[in-house]
Amino acid sequence: MHRNQSGPAVQASRDRVIKAVAKSSTREGGVVGTGAEANGVDAPSPILDDATPVLGLIDLDQIAGAYEHLVSAFAGDTEVLHAVACKAVPLRALLRYYADVGAGCEVASPGELDLALAAGFAPESIVFDSPAKTLSELTRAVSLGVSMNIDNYAELERLDAILAAEAPLNADANRAGTPSADANRADESGPGTASARVGIRINPQSGTGTIGALSTATQTSKFGIGLADPGARETLIEAYLARPWLNQIHVHSGSQGISLDQAAAGVEAVVELAQEINARAAEREGGPFRASSQAENRSDDRQITRIDIGGGLPVNFAGEDITPTFAEYRAVLETQVPGLFDFDIITEFGRALLAKAGTILTHVEYAKTTGGRRIAMTHAGVQVATRTAYAPTDWPLRILPFNPDGSPKSAEAVPTDVAGPACFAGDLLARDRMLPRLDAGDIVAVPDTGAYYFSNPFSYNLLPRVPVFGYRAKQEGVEFSVIRRGQSREEILAEAGEPEIAPYRPVQSEGDS
Repeated sequence: MHRNQSGPAVQASRDRVIKAVAKSSTREGGVVGTGAEANGVDAPSPILDDATPVLGLIDLDQIAGAYEHLVSAFAGDTEVLHAVACKAVPLRALLRYYADVGAGCEVASPGELDLALAAGFAPESIVFDSPAKTLSELTRAVSLGVSMNIDNYAELERLDAILAAEAPLNADANRAGTPSADANRADESGPGTASARVGIRINPQSGTGTIGALSTATQTSKFGIGLADPGARETLIEAYLARPWLNQIHVHSGSQGISLDQAAAGVEAVVELAQEINARAAEREGGPFRASSQAENRSDDRQITRIDIGGGLPVNFAGEDITPTFAEYRAVLETQVPGLFDFDIITEFGRALLAKAGTILTHVEYAKTTGGRRIAMTHAGVQVATRTAYAPTDWPLRILPFNPDGSPKSAEAVPTDVAGPACFAGDLLARDRMLPRLDAGDIVAVPDTGAYYFSNPFSYNLLPRVPVFGYRAKQEGVEFSVIRRGQSREEILAEAGEPEIAPYRPVQSEGDS
């Protein structure tokens, strides 16, 4: 893959790709035809037609470049694991790319854990963050050796019980001379292998951003343990001191609508807590950690050696420029939280790595004027842009209009609603937006949708999951690849449940009478 592209370079590649798709798709009289496949030949590009009226595009060069910039920005003397947020890109082929280049994967459900393993991530490079882990999920995570961030004290007690139940089995195995999966533990009561680490998620309660629903560091956030609550700090310190195998700590204070300074303030609170825990652990008589000088501060003699700073770098949805950058975030952290870089680090970026690489492409099926407003009916709506449909002021998207031949549309700008196909009034990509007059057969491109859009479909009206194609715009032409095929009608029916109402017959376990 190529190096990272600037905003204008991404735009130029996208325009070339839209032209290629338009060329492969035939239109007569404003009706979208079946394209090159009608002649019994493979189309050189994805086709926008009646069978596929909406599709997703991913700039693979931008994907590669963004990750390279992240790695470069956080390069240093300590170990850094960039765990890509699976929820932003639950697409196996893309996750496979990240696994191949040495990234980790942050997961928050059993399904995401299975997908990460299937995509090729080693268990120790997976970070399990769900705030509602079941007993069986915790047990499996311990067995696999994945790293975990514990959300609350009740979950921590469950983990204590799992480890206590495992300890006799490991002791028996070691006495018998059988190598144990846990033989490399730093402490016999701790989970996983030496590379799998466990920490507690801290809510620094550092404030709300412009999008309340995404702010994870509020006074009453559902995530983690509130650090500013009365008595919370001492209780957290004691929880760590009682469990020497708790060797990392987690915070996620950033997100869309959060400034870099706000995100850094949350990280700062957790770094200060980690430093205090390490100092107290070193002072404790008979403990496994000794006091160390500042010069030795990066040794493994500390209890907490790794800090998970989460993700949440905001994305510029208003234009082509890539801002803020990973380097800018690193600079803010260095200024506000220099102590962070004495620890190993985990990041959990998703949107910032992927958003700028993605484009939703659809065509205008019909166009009409109602109440003085132009309404362009397209096939892209709530099923691909769920957040935009339900919270349009928080998640506005740009609309790029093109002629049927793929050339940028130039016409008199009129007030326009760009509507999706779902049967509710709010299914709109844009409301009262001044756009060149759109007509049936025109192409609409929606950029900045590489994260959380077509990769997380919403099946309202049983609208199918759209196909997703990767592309590289090379000098000799555009090269396409399949990331996910579109959902068939048979697959939609299969997901609609059983063919008839039938008596419930539980499956009997072995030994049941």
